[in-house]
Amino acid sequence: MTELSFELRPARREDRAQILALAPATLAEFDFTFGTGSASDAQLEGAPESFAPGALLEAVRGETLLGMAGLFPVGGDDWELRKMFLAPAARGQGLGQSLLDGCIELAREKNTKRIVLDTVDAMQRAIALHERNGFVRDDSQMRASRCSRGYRLDLLR
Repeated sequence: MTELSFELRPARREDRAQILALAPATLAEFDFTFGTGSASDAQLEGAPESFAPGALLEAVRGETLLGMAGLFPVGGDDWELRKMFLAPAARGQGLGQSLLDGCIELAREKNTKRIVLDTVDAMQRAIALHERNGFVRDDSQMRASRCSRGYRLDLLR
């Protein structure tokens, strides 16, 4: 596997059009419609300002968006990993791991106790990534009606 060359940075407002193209395209691969089944889809329309400062990360090569992932507070010391999408050509090259690492680092900086997420059974590569990184199945974390499983990662302090 060849590592993909990219820059990981906080999302920028000028990248909103690419963000709003990547999310629906990725969901369509799994027969989902952007804006249906997850109230947090609308959050991307105001990105990055709709996330805490710096909490929506993007991976870019030049000015091309290759992937994104964000964190959002969901109560107590829990933050949800949400809107992790990768362009098809960027998958399998370490980009997802880098985005996840960046989100975990950000969560630790924010003294987050736990990262939670929900996903769908069809996203097997994403599920494998989360499980390799210590996320454990916890279906009580499902928030979106289109999701079929939940996960959590307890962070040690």
